[in-house]
Amino acid sequence: MSRDRTVDALRAYAIGGVVLGHWLVTGLVLTGDGGLHQASPLTALPALAPVTWVLQTLGLFFFTAGFGSARSLAGHRGGPGGWLAGRLRRLLLPTVALLGVGAAVLLAATVAGTPDDTLTVALRLAISPLWFLLPLVFLIAVTGALRTAVRRWGLGRCVVPAVVVVAAADLAVRLLPAGSHLPPVSVVAAWSVPYLLGVAHADGRLAGRRAAGTLAAGGVVALTALLAVGYPVSAVGVPGAGVSNLNPPSLLAVALAVTQVGLGLLARPALERLLVRPLPGRAVAEVNRCAFRIYLCHQPVLVGVTALTARGGLALPGLHTVPDDPGWVLARFCWLPLLAAVLVTVVRTGQPRSRRQPGGGGVAGRSAECVASAPQVYDHQRSGPPDLQEVIAVRDSDPPSRGRADGQPR
Repeated sequence: MSRDRTVDALRAYAIGGVVLGHWLVTGLVLTGDGGLHQASPLTALPALAPVTWVLQTLGLFFFTAGFGSARSLAGHRGGPGGWLAGRLRRLLLPTVALLGVGAAVLLAATVAGTPDDTLTVALRLAISPLWFLLPLVFLIAVTGALRTAVRRWGLGRCVVPAVVVVAAADLAVRLLPAGSHLPPVSVVAAWSVPYLLGVAHADGRLAGRRAAGTLAAGGVVALTALLAVGYPVSAVGVPGAGVSNLNPPSLLAVALAVTQVGLGLLARPALERLLVRPLPGRAVAEVNRCAFRIYLCHQPVLVGVTALTARGGLALPGLHTVPDDPGWVLARFCWLPLLAAVLVTVVRTGQPRSRRQPGGGGVAGRSAECVASAPQVYDHQRSGPPDLQEVIAVRDSDPPSRGRADGQPR
């Protein structure tokens, strides 16, 4: 099956939003003994909370995961067991590699005399992004059942029970004493909503602007109503706040995910025009090819760069200082190019080199294509021996190539 360029673009945006969001809301403050402790600019700058609506893109992440899993399962020729094993292998092998490398680095840092505060922060930030594996692995395992349910009962009847579970969890969080622990069922239920939207989109049920507009408008109405009844404005957790919209995910997180999916689908024409250009198309394809490695490595990169620059004992603005004013945010933006360069280097380390294709994208470029090869084949010597014929395969979406091929003698 061909790939959907719009979904690829939304996946790239989702990964970029998670990385940028974590790098902007995670402050690592240098203490007097040379250690690092974690702080958040959202605590001192609550006016930044609406920005988290743009950067908290986990809903789009699960939407694209549902779309990709449903497409992959539909095109798999073997049994569902083999498909699931291959799907999980792509998730678990990089995770095990990250944990192994992280353990070795922590051991070396301990031997080198790194302060305990820094080790604790590094361990917490390296492991915390792995929480999503629980709901994602479960949803991937039941993708076949979800496809069947959506086809039999419709998308609405499948989404409503999940929303009811999340609403019940929200009510329990507010009624139960502080510190009470709830089972993680609401985590699976909340993120199953955008995952189901992805499954339905792969089945062609969200095609057209009417469906996308309905999702966007419904999400906006839900967000407005939830804020009116007292839900926190920030889409991510704020240290010291009594209630979080992300841990566990609340109805506001679900409404935000639905809104982002609707807006993303409404932007399909603009995204398709953008991805026709070589540079954006290759960038999106490369991010999709390395999406999981980017997700796993972005927090260790932040800790590593901050800890290494702290060895000099000088607190650098935006990197080691307290995130309590807009100047810290501006300074942190100045550090983003360095963090991005280190992340790209880490992600590319050990990656297999892909074969370049005439289109200029290799494996990555080919993954972003959503057009089929043209059925016609031109040869420069139709009457010659078959083993000496030179053929040119032409894509319908490549008029310059087709023109060059048409100029060949037939």
